[in-house]
Amino acid sequence: MSSPALVTAGPGNRTPAEVDARLRRLVQRVSAPSRQHHVNLAVTSLDGQRRWFGGAGPAAGPAATDSDGTGPRELGPNSPFFTASITKRFIITLVLQAHERGELDLDAPITAYLPASITTGLHVRGRVDRTPEITVRHLASHTSGLPDFFERRRGGPSLYRRLRAGDDQAWGFDDVLEITRAQQHPHFDPQDLAARRQKAQYSDTGFQLLIRILEHVTSTPFADLLGTRITEPLGLTRTWHPSTRPADQSAPAPWPLYVGRRPVSLPATMAASHDLFSTTADLIAFERALTAGEPFHDPETRHLLTERRNRLRNAPVLGYGLGTMFFTVNRLMLPKVGPVTLVGHSGSTGTWLFTCPELGVHLAGTVDQTQAQSLPFRIMARCLQIWTR
Repeated sequence: MSSPALVTAGPGNRTPAEVDARLRRLVQRVSAPSRQHHVNLAVTSLDGQRRWFGGAGPAAGPAATDSDGTGPRELGPNSPFFTASITKRFIITLVLQAHERGELDLDAPITAYLPASITTGLHVRGRVDRTPEITVRHLASHTSGLPDFFERRRGGPSLYRRLRAGDDQAWGFDDVLEITRAQQHPHFDPQDLAARRQKAQYSDTGFQLLIRILEHVTSTPFADLLGTRITEPLGLTRTWHPSTRPADQSAPAPWPLYVGRRPVSLPATMAASHDLFSTTADLIAFERALTAGEPFHDPETRHLLTERRNRLRNAPVLGYGLGTMFFTVNRLMLPKVGPVTLVGHSGSTGTWLFTCPELGVHLAGTVDQTQAQSLPFRIMARCLQIWTR
């Protein structure tokens, strides 16, 4: 018989006893032997005065102990994990910083920043190459019509399918371009951004292009930009790009990903994705700074993140701004105070980083699964129910 999940909670937590007890039960249920392998979450007030960090995982076995076998493995605010598409919040922060500095213009065509060898033939519909119509803002808002290189393609299984199965695979930027040009088709024309609403379809391809644009206009590798412009100024010592190491050299190795309760090793996939490793403590600190506009010269720049809210055609429960997701927690999920809106980003491996402005709450966490897109939203809704009782 499997052991029950071992619950850990941070010694610095500040919540009423009933809230603490309910959050402990929640993480224990989520990581029950018949469900996820483990869960790591954080819920805090905007000012950090009320906070709960903790998680639950296996009570026995190799995954429950540190790599040196000396004791229980930490599941809490300083436990690193793969953030997946939460990284898009960091990418859009760099984009808006570059916009403030005059290094790029959100409304400029991407052909102004990338060579023809990259842009030619990326978006061809009706035998017309519409790539020159795509702007930086199109990429950041998923309104370019470009397909997602992770999704369906000719000539083999999608990268999403391989990730869900736990198959490691390396790729480079040239592979992204080749998949986009030769194995996929655009979904729609680049949208009129002056219109009240636009078609939007989630596309990792667009954010890979944003990374390349940032590197071009700053003459700086993406990993170095993250360090000099975000993680170092904000003191995020346990947030790092796969090609580097954390500033905090004592940081333990990240938790692995799992297919159900089976661990899988995906170093090539993680490196190729350009997605980060971080902790719930660092992510909450980043989210608190971002919602206050601290990474920008002008704090009002933060409002560009939420300047539009188009429904994603390939994820209709979500709206999207600039590098920012919106999810409505309705009255059925939150009968006492709903509906409310969660603003932030999730990742396909069951990661989340959101703020609920109406309730003044930040939420972050992970279940470290290769397929868990919807679970974060159920967990967050339950956290809000507990937090507002």
